[in-house]
Amino acid sequence: MKLFLKKVARVIVRSAIYVYCKIVYKAEIVGKENIPDGEPLIFCGNHRNYLDPPLMVVTAGRHIRFMAKEELKKNPLFAFLGVVFDGIYVKRDSKDVSALKTTLKALKNGESIALFPEGTRNGLEKGEKVKDGAAFFALKTGTRVIPVGISGGLKKFQKVRIVYGKPLDLSKYIEMFKNKETEKEALEETSKLIMSSIIELTK
Repeated sequence: MKLFLKKVARVIVRSAIYVYCKIVYKAEIVGKENIPDGEPLIFCGNHRNYLDPPLMVVTAGRHIRFMAKEELKKNPLFAFLGVVFDGIYVKRDSKDVSALKTTLKALKNGESIALFPEGTRNGLEKGEKVKDGAAFFALKTGTRVIPVGISGGLKKFQKVRIVYGKPLDLSKYIEMFKNKETEKEALEETSKLIMSSIIELTK
């Protein structure tokens, strides 16, 4: 029964956020045809403000489990959204084994996840190093990555544009990742490819 109620709440909340984004931010959605059906996916986008996560969740056409910092649970609204959309909370600046296991299990069970390789809002502008979490999950499970570029919409009534790119071909790096000697290089190169693909979609 709880699962049924959660699914009903998910439909209602998703619809409300979608309408909000359409009216207040005149959201333009591009490239949804690039999102394949019937397989787990890792959605990776750039992070500018609070609108980015819900925008991805309601426009992808898939149930996405977002990875987010644990501190967001202190905000009643984000805590509620985390429950409705099965959010995966991560303890920042630490090896969060629990979140790692939850994410790997979700992907192996055919679920899709989403995260920001920047690690924080405007991470690249702040000089932050791109995090390799997305690359690790992709190479470890063989899950395909969908790069997502978000632009505009920094203020209300300013149009926001979200672009879904084609799944990235990571086969070369998956093979490298299997070898201990080239594992680190595979993570670094995959992270660079993911981030550069995202940036390209924001132009």
